[in-house]
Amino acid sequence: MIRTLLVDDDFMAVSVHREFLARIPGFEVVGEATTGVRALELVLELRPDLVVLDMYLPDIPGSEVLQRIRMSDHRDVDVIAITSAKDVHILRNAMRFGVVQYIVKPFTFGTFKERFERYASAQARMQSMLEPGQGDVDRVYGLLRVAGEDSLPKGIAAPTLDVVSGILRASAQGLSATELAERAGFSAGVARRYLRFLSKSGSVTFTVRYGAAGRPEHIYRWAR
Repeated sequence: MIRTLLVDDDFMAVSVHREFLARIPGFEVVGEATTGVRALELVLELRPDLVVLDMYLPDIPGSEVLQRIRMSDHRDVDVIAITSAKDVHILRNAMRFGVVQYIVKPFTFGTFKERFERYASAQARMQSMLEPGQGDVDRVYGLLRVAGEDSLPKGIAAPTLDVVSGILRASAQGLSATELAERAGFSAGVARRYLRFLSKSGSVTFTVRYGAAGRPEHIYRWAR
């Protein structure tokens, strides 16, 4: 079993990642953290095989957590970044300090499953090697590469998803599907489809608000 530590500033995202990993054979969640300080403590205390790390944390930037891990007594632990961070500097630091996968939110379970299964396969292949040749090395790195196919489900287009995500990020109070549709310029049905996808991926949360007529409606907020 691959002993895994989950690190994300949003406890709901941690819950989603835990649920996803429970559906993939070979992984065991041994700890959870929502701050960088706690993550560093658990890395040394639990000595996991893998850290699933968010780049946005409330106390220490994820890139700094990653750097400190590489300077610690458990520097050889593998790290997979699961984050909404699209900053090139953050991406460069992640690569520099040995992140084996970088998964950008929002994502589907299919994307998550593919990345983690590829990682597990690469680990299994490396453990079976005695004196790896170039072909063996190429096959391991090939396992870590993505298939290159569109990982978004049918009915979800990347440009529209970017628009929806941007509007939600900019709204501190949250929006209903109708309000989102008005700002984005498309139908409420389309807005609800994208909100369902973002909710299932753990990128947004929602609460219930009751209108003037007493009818409940969901208010969606970006999971910060």
